Amino acid sequence: MVSNGTKAMSDLEYDLLTVLRNKAEAVQSYDAYIQDAQQADSQPCVQLLQKLQQEDMKQAEEIRQHLQQVMQSGKM
Repeated sequence: MVSNGTKAMSDLEYDLLTVLRNKAEAVQSYDAYIQDAQQADSQPCVQLLQKLQQEDMKQAEEIRQHLQQVMQSGKM
């Protein structure tokens, strides 16, 4: 990340990007979990996992917006 004494991105940008990546991976993982719950014929679990997936998708979008603002403002 450091090149000639300057950072390619701020610690805050890196942190937000990492959290966003983790959320995106979680959202994708829920598809497999939902399938497992469907195969187990557990509608309450399907509904819970879908709810959690939607919440993570909403949080990922919020993180993306914050990251965009941080990058535009140049606050490093």
